[in-house]
Amino acid sequence: MTRFKATSNGPIPFTEEEELERDKEEAEWLAQSSIRAAIDVRKKREQLLSESDWMVSRYMETGVKLSDEWGAYRQSLRDIPQQPGFPENIIWPVPPS
Repeated sequence: MTRFKATSNGPIPFTEEEELERDKEEAEWLAQSSIRAAIDVRKKREQLLSESDWMVSRYMETGVKLSDEWGAYRQSLRDIPQQPGFPENIIWPVPPS
């Protein structure tokens, strides 16, 4: 399919060189989709860890041991990059109630 570029004189078809360059750019974009997905997953994981930091602080301040459920939840978040489906298929842990 022919691509066009916008100009002040209206749309003009890409040259063969422009088509090849655009194909190369699209291939590079697709090749890095997994990298972008991994970055997004890590951002979400860091946000979830940050949102549960209050539990760690609370337990540290009171001297009471962090519950096993909260410890397991936070460890599951840290282990997300080791999941077999990472970064496309993530099983997100559910925080304790």
